[in-house]
Amino acid sequence: MALPGLAVSSPSGQLTGQGLDGYYRDGIRILSRCEVRAGSGEPLVVQGRLLAAHRARFVGTIRTTGERGPDPEVRMERLRSADGTEQLTFRSSATRPLRLPVEIRLGTDLAELGAVAAGLPGPGLRAAVHGSGLRWSAPGAHAVVSATPAPQDAMASAGLLRWKLDLPPGGHCTIELRVRLELDADVPLGDLPAGQRRPGDAQAPGPRPRTPVPRTRGDRPPRPWSPARLECDDHRADALLAGSLDDLYGLLIRDPAQPVDTYVAAGFPWRCGLAPAEALWTARMLLPLGTRLAAGTLRALARTQQATPGSDFGRIPGALRDAGPHAPPSCTGIEATLLFPAVLAEARRWGLPDQETERLLPAAERCLRWLRNAFEQADAGSGGYVPDPAPDGPYRSETQAHAHRAALLGADLLDACGASDAAALREWAADLRARFRTDFWIADRAGGRPAALLARDGRPLPHLGASAAHLLDTGLLGGGTLAPGLLDAAQTDQLARLLRGPALDTGWGLRGLGAKESGYNPFGHRSGAVRVHETAIAVAGLAAAGHEKAAGALARGVLDAADNFGHRLPEMYAGEQRTADGAPVPHPAACRPAAVAAAGAAQILTALAGLRPDVPAGTVTVRPLGSAPLGAMQFTGLSVAEQPFAVRISRLGMGMVEAAADGLQLGS
Repeated sequence: MALPGLAVSSPSGQLTGQGLDGYYRDGIRILSRCEVRAGSGEPLVVQGRLLAAHRARFVGTIRTTGERGPDPEVRMERLRSADGTEQLTFRSSATRPLRLPVEIRLGTDLAELGAVAAGLPGPGLRAAVHGSGLRWSAPGAHAVVSATPAPQDAMASAGLLRWKLDLPPGGHCTIELRVRLELDADVPLGDLPAGQRRPGDAQAPGPRPRTPVPRTRGDRPPRPWSPARLECDDHRADALLAGSLDDLYGLLIRDPAQPVDTYVAAGFPWRCGLAPAEALWTARMLLPLGTRLAAGTLRALARTQQATPGSDFGRIPGALRDAGPHAPPSCTGIEATLLFPAVLAEARRWGLPDQETERLLPAAERCLRWLRNAFEQADAGSGGYVPDPAPDGPYRSETQAHAHRAALLGADLLDACGASDAAALREWAADLRARFRTDFWIADRAGGRPAALLARDGRPLPHLGASAAHLLDTGLLGGGTLAPGLLDAAQTDQLARLLRGPALDTGWGLRGLGAKESGYNPFGHRSGAVRVHETAIAVAGLAAAGHEKAAGALARGVLDAADNFGHRLPEMYAGEQRTADGAPVPHPAACRPAAVAAAGAAQILTALAGLRPDVPAGTVTVRPLGSAPLGAMQFTGLSVAEQPFAVRISRLGMGMVEAAADGLQLGS
């Protein structure tokens, strides 16, 4: 994957036209079939693996007539790139010259990615011979395959290209295919940007407007994060960080409205476009690697912000999202609106330049204005809580956590920039804390639990899931201090015990809904599956709150799960309890790669180092976990104040800064 291009196949490398197989560009499947035959049949593929997020390599052997014995004399190497390039190299080990017939069967339907992923591909199209290859056409779009060297025979009706390659003893020959998409101008190709919804997701009421698939520049943008590396006693952590950053680069795309700005798409196959909440979470979790991704994401989302006066003024648009069996769909736009000022405030602490902060401040102020209007316009019975998704509720606990963090970090940002209203935001946040600790806490003999939400009639709903981890996510203020949380100390300790208990902790991560709750389904998107993003938030929150044992256990569980997934975590996997001989089971509708899963893995690892910078004050605090759950760690290539930062954590949990920006002082 190297968005807006990607390729999907089985480990054999053959594109059969079944399922998701194919090359895609700008959300369109430009090649669904690319089957190679050589010698006396199909190559026997003995290895297929990713070399990087954007390249794959397949190695096979080919039987030829006249071979004596079991040893193949011809091997094939197939290198595939997400940009639409495929190289097939045939190498001979024979002691005699060989003439190798090669046949490649091609085809496409020019279907949209969302339709293919949902099992609704289009009919196959008829090809026409075009130059040194073939061409397929549909209204508004054309797919073209060219070959080097040119084939000696082309059968458009069957989609066949044929060669007879002469291989000298010990020699080789290469065929290169290149597939490209040609679009007619101003033709809408889909009713949503590519991959904005997955099957089962809710959608906003009313008609869905037709909008073109985003078309971005073809060149790959530079990585907007530092080249971070980890050397850990547990080498699986090294591979997980490297693989996660590679996946994130594959998902990186330019904003069509302003190509200099980049953000990370949410994931393949369902969310290959801009998903505001996921993009902001990803940018926030990658702040230890620099602020450039956060800046580009914030600028892109600021351009989408509602600017028309009214109740939605300042809100960032976003789709509705299924919230499980106990609640109506939530709004990702509300989540993104509350995340925006928090991400900007924390990016400033990590070293976002002042001019960039000032440029984005008006958009953050509009988000905070929407926040104030939201609880003022809610029903009188709401108690001043922020509703989601409608003005009359419900009132979700995680939404209050997002709003509380936005108010505190937003006030910190306004103070730093000399803007007004900071005092009013802090006052509202303090009032919210006091009421939340009573209204959202359900007492019981086991110590109590936070309510998942308050219904529209003010009734608390007690079901417990991984989303409760958001109550531990407070945010970074000046001097390396953390913002106060919605829960008091005793409630925080109780929540830590609940998160660590068997009802929520599978051994691979946290269930979206506790195993003892009604409606629990280990494959439930929001009702029992493990979502890496929420487990990462729990690890960081538990570590910051001093619950090192619980944080370390969850971190090791995710690392064990990643080992079973080849260090490429899916967005979610089944919430079945871990057994001695078991393995995590992927969710059939999970994105993989997924931005929040890859960034969540990075957050888990960097959270163990306990970095808390305050670049405007010229300090950085290092508070690693004293238990050192993964052993000794050394991070190099992190970024604080836009300069390289390196830190070493010993097996005793002692931190030592080895590289930092000039003038940056180590805080206490």
